[in-house]
Amino acid sequence: QVQLVESGGGLVQPGGSLRLSCSASGSISSFNTMGWYRQAPGKQRELIATITSGGTIKYGNSVKGRFTISRDAAKNMVYLQMSALAPADTAVYYCNAVWIFTVYWGQGTQVTVSS
Repeated sequence: QVQLVESGGGLVQPGGSLRLSCSASGSISSFNTMGWYRQAPGKQRELIATITSGGTIKYGNSVKGRFTISRDAAKNMVYLQMSALAPADTAVYYCNAVWIFTVYWGQGTQVTVSS
């Protein structure tokens, strides 16, 4: 069994920063890819960022230059540093991990950007 647990969400003012963390536990010690997605009310889930075990990073267009993904392989964790947050970034943020052809998801953490 694999479990992904996100933390670090909350309420932040426009222009502020937040750091999300995702801890992976279970039978897989090194996922091929880990990453973050988000889903706002009434919208489809969208890619935020992914990072492979080799360190290749991909960002969604809406967050390039503002968000930074990182990974601690030893701890089996992935992080998302978010800056210059705007109300449009309000969503539930989900941690994602891929092992071969199996995709795992966390339960999500709410990020609300509002004054």
